[in-house]
Amino acid sequence: MQTWPEPVLVDFVTGDATGLRMPAHADALRAAGAEFLTRAFHAYGTLAPDNRVARITRCEPCAAGNSGHKLFLSVEYERPGPDLHEDLFVKFSRDFGDAFRDRRRMELEAEIRLAALSRHPAFPVTVARAWFADFERPSGTGLLITQRIAFGEGGVEPVRPKNMDHELADASEYYRATLGALARLAGAHKSGALSPEVERLFPFDVEAARADIPIPCDEAGLLAKARAVSAFVTAHPRLFPANVADPAFLARFQAEAPLFRRHEAAIKHCLNADPDHIALTHWNTHLDNAWFWRDAQGTLQCGLLDWGMVRQMNVAYGLWGGLSAASLDFWDAHLDPMLAFYARELESHGGPALSLAELTLHFELSATMLCLAMFMDAPALVLSRMPAIGEVAGPHDPRLREDSVVHGFLHGFTNFLYLWERRGFGANLATVLERG
Repeated sequence: MQTWPEPVLVDFVTGDATGLRMPAHADALRAAGAEFLTRAFHAYGTLAPDNRVARITRCEPCAAGNSGHKLFLSVEYERPGPDLHEDLFVKFSRDFGDAFRDRRRMELEAEIRLAALSRHPAFPVTVARAWFADFERPSGTGLLITQRIAFGEGGVEPVRPKNMDHELADASEYYRATLGALARLAGAHKSGALSPEVERLFPFDVEAARADIPIPCDEAGLLAKARAVSAFVTAHPRLFPANVADPAFLARFQAEAPLFRRHEAAIKHCLNADPDHIALTHWNTHLDNAWFWRDAQGTLQCGLLDWGMVRQMNVAYGLWGGLSAASLDFWDAHLDPMLAFYARELESHGGPALSLAELTLHFELSATMLCLAMFMDAPALVLSRMPAIGEVAGPHDPRLREDSVVHGFLHGFTNFLYLWERRGFGANLATVLERG
């Protein structure tokens, strides 16, 4: 399993955009206090020059996500006003105490650029208002401060926990809301409504896209990982559905997976060749990365959070990223209707008309390539963080939730294998190769 170097603690860095000296972690923010927040909000243009943050009234850790540290922050202003959010949310890119989490520090940079784009009057998705956002690229150290969403208050639904869709009466309603938001964003981009800011903040480099998120081993290495996956599933069948634990499928998976590494370049070319499939897309609209409410007609609406790694990409990457935490019963009943819904919404909001068959192919190829790149070490990761995994009774055993990394990787990994078996991912390679 890959390892990462231990982070070197720094207290303050200089933001690339504002030139402001900003704290890199919670203790540094506490030490910098209201004076720093005043300077930050002035620099970002969110607080009038003749106003200031008078005091911090709350600064507490928020245990959420799989990357940098987060805080609940509350402040008082010298001159309060209805447009001044007193309850704020703070996100650092860094976790100096956990190399595995800190490896994702660069993800916040895109979220900080998205905060700037969200000020565009045509931006079509509800987001938490950004109060300050800046990033020091050389160190991967960034700070984002936004309004805090009042989950469970004022008509806003409670937080929907990640990987817990089985607790919802109808998860598909929530995914229609998030996919609708993705379609509106892509439609606004493709129609030119967000130009020229979107091209400046999120330029598309086709060669970089083809090189992005590579499978991190050669064909022989991927075969070894596929064998390790099969051994893990065989040793822990209670964690997986019957079709995944079927020896015939595991043998087929070992035969097919390495072929995707052999033809990785051709698949990446296919996924990045058609500009109609490339648009600005949120990378991870799991339900815990959104908030939900009902409008006057009773229709479920959503705002999107956690925009890390947002960029121009194949829209199917974002669709897999948003749906990959769904429960197993979702896939057979709802995947095809959801892809059709997204295609209709995209076209109705100014985007191109996508063939449903082609969108489905891109979705399945995206899921395949992303998971072969990111999930094949899941067995080693799970065993290293939860050696007693053999004692777990099944995928909904409460003990899995004691480690969000284990729970998340195991859940996504299971969905990936389930879909490979149910939808025959291996056959998609022939389609790509036939196109040359």
